[in-house]
Amino acid sequence: MSTPMKALNLCSLAVAAGLSLAAACAADAPSPGYFDLGSFAPPKSGGEFVEVNLKGNLLRFAAKVAEQQEPDAADLLKSIESVRVNVVGLDESNRGEIKKRIETLAARLQTEGWERIVTVQKDGEDVGVYTKAGSQDSIAGIVVTVVSHEGQAVFVNVVGELKPEKIAELGERLHISPLKQAGEAIEKKP
Repeated sequence: MSTPMKALNLCSLAVAAGLSLAAACAADAPSPGYFDLGSFAPPKSGGEFVEVNLKGNLLRFAAKVAEQQEPDAADLLKSIESVRVNVVGLDESNRGEIKKRIETLAARLQTEGWERIVTVQKDGEDVGVYTKAGSQDSIAGIVVTVVSHEGQAVFVNVVGELKPEKIAELGERLHISPLKQAGEAIEKKP
């Protein structure tokens, strides 16, 4: 093989490797609506602790199952890439750490371009709802943080191309009360 041909083959190989690497990096990159909430530990008192992570295949399966009975729900599920919900019971061992964590998350969300659309601080409750803009008239992600007067903290991150008017329905269908309330607040927003 001639030297120019070897150089061309080497160049082609380098371009193919570069494109493959770029595609692999893009596939591993989180969606714009993803927000790393970190990991949580159960309270030392043995109180409530719930962790739910729903992703791709499971959500697509749920959408497929729902298609016949509830086509609207299926369409909604098809627009979601992932749902993460953490519920942590609060006691004296973790209350301060959880409140500080919510403050840190709020600062990170603001820094990373999320818009705080709901703030409620009333009767011992602290609720924050943040959205990340998506393409055109959609939301790429939503984050909800709640410290309730009932002694629990709730953290939610929903990722996908979400239509604002569908957020409350999503909360209703997934039985995530803070998400339902966030959706209702988004619908009221001018």
